[in-house]
Amino acid sequence: MEQLDNTLTMLKDLTDAKGIPGNEKEVRDVFEKYIKPYADEITTDNLGSSIAKKTGEEDGPKIMVAGHLDEIGLMLTRIDENGFLYFQTAGGWWNQVMLAQRVTIMGSNGDVTGVIGSKPPHVLSPEARKKPYEIKDMFIDIGATSKEEAESFGVKPGDSIVPYFEFTPLKNEKMLMAKAWDNRIGLAIAIDVLKELKGEAHPNSVYGVGTIQEEVGLRGAKTSSHLIQPDIGFAVDVGIAGDTPGISKQDADSKLGDGPQIVLYDASMVSHKGLRDLVVDTAEEHHIPYQFTTMAGGGTDSGSIHMAGNGVPSLSVTIATRYIHSHAGILHRDDYENAVKLLTAVIKKLDRETVDALIKT
Repeated sequence: MEQLDNTLTMLKDLTDAKGIPGNEKEVRDVFEKYIKPYADEITTDNLGSSIAKKTGEEDGPKIMVAGHLDEIGLMLTRIDENGFLYFQTAGGWWNQVMLAQRVTIMGSNGDVTGVIGSKPPHVLSPEARKKPYEIKDMFIDIGATSKEEAESFGVKPGDSIVPYFEFTPLKNEKMLMAKAWDNRIGLAIAIDVLKELKGEAHPNSVYGVGTIQEEVGLRGAKTSSHLIQPDIGFAVDVGIAGDTPGISKQDADSKLGDGPQIVLYDASMVSHKGLRDLVVDTAEEHHIPYQFTTMAGGGTDSGSIHMAGNGVPSLSVTIATRYIHSHAGILHRDDYENAVKLLTAVIKKLDRETVDALIKT
């Protein structure tokens, strides 16, 4: 791999880190390492979400920028007598992308490599070959010959299992491929927003948050926003890309490189109109490209943030990403950098008067 610049090094460290819902510590450590230089203090809620605070105006509104620490993965549930591992999904998987993929089991004696296996197609009936293979019939092969040998490798029920894939810039250097863009790119945006505000005046306090357990129900956003009690909430996450073969514009029309996505609607939240208008106006003012998107299914941390306390005007800003919820996603570096510019510019406008006016829209 060619020499990486500081930004790419951070993205590699974030995406290579392993953390499924309920076991995000390794990712949290990386997030805190990179955000610490720009924060006045870092705390955690009692479930493990990381909260980095940067104070501009002490009595100003509280602005929450949340990316989630966790990635989709698996949890080991059983080891059979021949040393094969069975698992439960943690987050939403699509059967077709799982077979023959390499995984890492986070065992008590260190990482253990395995591969997701199944019956070979040669022994299946013609009818069975045409159907997607069911997750319950898959297993993981770690090269053990017995349950005792598998246990001697340091694996046991409850262990986290994470997709294996190395961060890789593609030949077009703006296109970046990695596991866990969902949602390490959101963490990178939260880090860089605080970085851009370092030494800058802003009429508020900004909380860059790495939330836990988003993939299984937006849980960390609920506990961390309860602790922060924000006045305004932004979730930063990935969104659907519509620029690959076979996707109609009715399904998705976002293109990599055309700017961050402003989410109008998803299954967890209708975006706040006043905040949405402010973000769009700011993008136009600063000539920052953007795209609108909607998602009939799925949601982001905004779904929990906007219902905290008495209600929090919230908006999700997402990065169009190909092949999310698989081993390898692809996104465009410009979209990430423009999301940082946009959120930074919006935050500088969010004084008490503006926030109070937004609430009444």
